[in-house]
Amino acid sequence: MSTPSRRILVTGAAGEIGHGLVSAFAKDPDVHVIAVDLRDPGKAIRANLDDLHLGDICDRSFIDHIVTLHEVTEIVHLAALLSTRAEHVPERAHEVNVDGTFNLLRVAAEQAQSFSRVVKFTVPSSIAVYGLSEQEKSLGGKVGLDECLRPVTMYGANKLYCESLGRYYGRHYRSLTSEGPPPIDFRCLRLPGVIAAETKPTGGTSDFVPEMIHAAAAGQPYECFVREETRIPWMTMPECVDAMLGLLEAPALPGCVYNVSSFSASAGELEAALRPHFPNLQVTYTPHAGRQAMVDTWPDDVDVTAAMRDWGYAPRWTLEQALEHYIVPSVRRQYAST
Repeated sequence: MSTPSRRILVTGAAGEIGHGLVSAFAKDPDVHVIAVDLRDPGKAIRANLDDLHLGDICDRSFIDHIVTLHEVTEIVHLAALLSTRAEHVPERAHEVNVDGTFNLLRVAAEQAQSFSRVVKFTVPSSIAVYGLSEQEKSLGGKVGLDECLRPVTMYGANKLYCESLGRYYGRHYRSLTSEGPPPIDFRCLRLPGVIAAETKPTGGTSDFVPEMIHAAAAGQPYECFVREETRIPWMTMPECVDAMLGLLEAPALPGCVYNVSSFSASAGELEAALRPHFPNLQVTYTPHAGRQAMVDTWPDDVDVTAAMRDWGYAPRWTLEQALEHYIVPSVRRQYAST
C-alpha cells in the first residue's frame, strides 16, 4: 500500500470544526491525519485519526517534535482561546492564540525549508477583528476585508495580529535575505457567528443565537444577553466546515484572508423565525453591558466577494433554509432522547 502524500496536522481537533474536518479527511486515502489537542477528542474522532498527540501548542519542543516526526505537509490550526474566555484571562489568551500560532508557523517554515517544499497553513479568524465606531455601525451594510480593523477584545487583537503574521510568512518571509519563494502557503477564513446545533453553546460572545435555539428545543425560557435588534453575520457549522475545506483545497490564491458568511440576522429575527417551529418559545432581552459593547463593534454583515471570486465560495442557506434543513431537525433529535 502506498504512503499517503498528504500529512495533515490538525490542532484543536476535539472541537466541532475539527470533528467535521477530520471526518472529511478520513475519506481520502491520500491523507494521513495527525491530531493535537489538550484533551482526548473521544472515540468518534479517534476512529478517523492516524495519530493523536495530547499536548500544548505553546510548548515549542512538543510542536517541533510532532511536525518533524510526521514530516507534516499541511497544518490546520484550530486551537484557540475564544472571545469571552479570553477576556477573563487575556494574558493566557495571548499565549495560546499568538504564541501558539507563532510556534506552529515557525516550525512549519523550518519544515518547509528542510524538505524544500511549501507547507500549507490554514487557520480560522473571526469578525472579532473588526471594531466599528457607533457612527460606522449605524450605517449598516457589508463591511470589507480591510475596513474598520480596530478590535476591542484580546481575542480580536490576537486574531488580527495572527492574520498579519501569517501573511508575512506566506508572502514576505525573510524578503531581504532569501531568493526563493516563501515557505508557507497561508490561508485564513474570517468566520462570522457559527451556529452548531449538535453541541450546546459554551458561553461565547456570539452564542446568543445558539443559546436561544437550544432553549427553544429544550422547552425552556431564554434570557438573551444582547438587545433584540443586535445583528451580526452567521453561518451554520456544516457550512463552516465546507468553507474551510473549500479554502484548503483551492489552488494557489491571490489573497490570504477571506470573509465568509451565509446570512445576516438579528436576535429578534431569529426568535421570529424559530417561533413557527417552537410555538412555546419564551424570550426576554436583558443585555449584559460588557458583552453587548463587544458585539456592538462587530459588523451587521461582511463582504464575501473575494471568497466567491477567488475560490468559489457560495453561501448555502438563508436563515429560514438553515432552520429547515439543519438547525431544527438536529436540535429536535438531540432533545428527543432527553
